[in-house]
Amino acid sequence: MGAGTFTVYDMMSRGAMLHRDAPALIHGSRPVSFGQLLHRVDALAAGLAGLGLVKGDRICVLAQNDVGYVELYGACARQGIVAYPINWRLTAAEVERVVERAGPKMMVADASTMSVVGEWPRTQRAISHWYQLGDDVPAPGFQALSSLYREGAAPPAPDLSGDDAFAVISTAAVDVIPRGAVLTHANVITASLVVAGALGFTATDRYLLALPLFHITALGNLITHMHAGGASVVVARYDAEEAVRLIDAHRVTHVSDFPPVLTTLLDAAQKLGSKLTSLTHVSGLDAPQTIQRLHEQTGAQFWTGFGQSETTGFVSIQRVRDKPGAAGKPIAVCQVRLVDDDDREVPTGAPGEIVVRGPLVFQGYFGQPDVTAYTLRNGWHHTGDVGRFDDDGWLYYVKRKPEKELIKPGGENVYPAEVESVIMQMEGVSGVCVYGIPDVRWGEAIKAVVETRPAGRYTTQQVSEFVGARIARFKRPTSVAFTDALPRAVDGSVDRDAVKSRWGNEA
Repeated sequence: MGAGTFTVYDMMSRGAMLHRDAPALIHGSRPVSFGQLLHRVDALAAGLAGLGLVKGDRICVLAQNDVGYVELYGACARQGIVAYPINWRLTAAEVERVVERAGPKMMVADASTMSVVGEWPRTQRAISHWYQLGDDVPAPGFQALSSLYREGAAPPAPDLSGDDAFAVISTAAVDVIPRGAVLTHANVITASLVVAGALGFTATDRYLLALPLFHITALGNLITHMHAGGASVVVARYDAEEAVRLIDAHRVTHVSDFPPVLTTLLDAAQKLGSKLTSLTHVSGLDAPQTIQRLHEQTGAQFWTGFGQSETTGFVSIQRVRDKPGAAGKPIAVCQVRLVDDDDREVPTGAPGEIVVRGPLVFQGYFGQPDVTAYTLRNGWHHTGDVGRFDDDGWLYYVKRKPEKELIKPGGENVYPAEVESVIMQMEGVSGVCVYGIPDVRWGEAIKAVVETRPAGRYTTQQVSEFVGARIARFKRPTSVAFTDALPRAVDGSVDRDAVKSRWGNEA
């Protein structure tokens, strides 16, 4: 292990030395100190080593937020095992495709996801170890994760560097199976320092860990606050009224936001008579009117920017009040350029693809060397997003590139091609175009224009239910238009721009 190495486990060890008795996590009324957390991580690492898991092995996790989930991340970091969390909102078939790509030695689930994987220990022979997270009696074929904790001497740690993989965070299903962005220890450590420095986090801050731990936003902010010596209040899944009570009870200072989190939080605060007086920072994405409401009703500042799972979070960041409509200026540890389709830099003010270089850029897509090589071509990460710079260096987000068009309902990533491939399975459907439309509650909603004869063959509900029965329900179209002839380009493909122009961006 080189003298320049600093891993996520090293960060946790540092926290235990500097803040041993201070809370690192709070779950319900139970605080877990930095010292206790490190002790639990070491004990779980001993159990994982006892199973024969070694550096580079993967553990898939399909579970809602829990202290044990955080401890598992830490134990993996200590042993060089790669955590591969999975979105618990996916269908069984979608989860199975992710697991097939991940090739894990171990699967960890909880009671809430047993309906998806409860039968798998009898059928998924390639996975050696099945464990259940939480206090419930394990389902048949599973053992309690709590039984893995081994007190006593911690196992030897393997030789690790900052460039070793820490976690694989799934992105959207561009090619049906969600791509897995491999994030290194150096990626997440650097990202934590960037965010802590930008927002000024210290050991007095407390974070509401309510967004799911399979998402880079939740994982990144957990590590950021841990690195700063602050505490994270762990919530299994977001509930607005519970969030208000926890914010007030634990003096939470920071909340992450994707629509409709902030709207429902402010509504619940009004209902419960809370002024959210401890809240100082909300970070993420939301509509201007919702952000204005936050500023009017609380003392908190809204922070936004541009980033992806592939960049371990923000590569530009700002307080919304500093430059309304912008996505901030590039952070200090990365370069951001805007280029045309030939990778030539575009003039100031002109739109171009956002490309990024620096220590936040991911290692690549797990098990997809060709896709990785294309995305990281010419030494830059090609985000698939289009932006523009003004004369003062502020970045503005413009749109997605057509080949990576993305819809984000409630912070989830949905690629039109995935939804289109499902709708094309409907009898009599000869073409479809799926795209995002504005939605007050969720930020974006999914619209489908379906080519079928006769055009009145199906209803919106039938299309929505067909999609929801095959892939995650958040990928269902909420608006469907029907036609007997979609506009097409000369090569026979659907002319997406013509479809959007004709059918518009309304439900």
